[in-house]
Amino acid sequence: MESLGKLFGSEARVKIMRLFLLNSEAVFDATDIMSRSKVSKKQLPREMRILEAAGFVKTKTFFKEFEKKSGKKLVKSKKRVAGWQLVFSYSHLKALRQLLIENSSFEHKDLLSRFRSAGKLKLCIVAGVFIKNPDSRVDLMIVGDGLKRSSIEAVLRSLESEIGRELVYALFTTNDFLYRLDMQDKLIRDILDYPHEKILDMTGIPLGR
Repeated sequence: MESLGKLFGSEARVKIMRLFLLNSEAVFDATDIMSRSKVSKKQLPREMRILEAAGFVKTKTFFKEFEKKSGKKLVKSKKRVAGWQLVFSYSHLKALRQLLIENSSFEHKDLLSRFRSAGKLKLCIVAGVFIKNPDSRVDLMIVGDGLKRSSIEAVLRSLESEIGRELVYALFTTNDFLYRLDMQDKLIRDILDYPHEKILDMTGIPLGR
């Protein structure tokens, strides 16, 4: 991400571009972009001006659903807001998709280091977006003890902002994982029997692949 940030001028721009490339039909307003890309309110206006001037995105108004209190109830309502959408005719779209999406990868050591404060990890498996397999049930499976869900979710939100899409993940304690494995749990089997990569395995038992 750091090297791409230097190439494109900023890491924030890379995050925003990935968000639009992976959600090509979507229209995002400023709040959506800041939330999903973890780009600051200060950074956003400049980056969107640059991307719009380059012809990568265009402004578009759309109806967005909001929730507001009406007495003791939450009532849903829609409001027209201004946002941005990817320009499908952008001349460098294919090249950018290859560079930022298809050729993007995360080093195993880097991924593991991000979860170092999440608990005692025993098994960590990546699939889905990390191995370019859209048919995977999950993108990440973590097995361990004393797992800190808040720490893990913070890392996942950070990864999502870099990747540009929401991650599907599964967390298990060691005992729960071993029990499910013994019972031939469908989710566990779907992860282990299909393409994946083990970036950490301290279980000491054969898990296939």
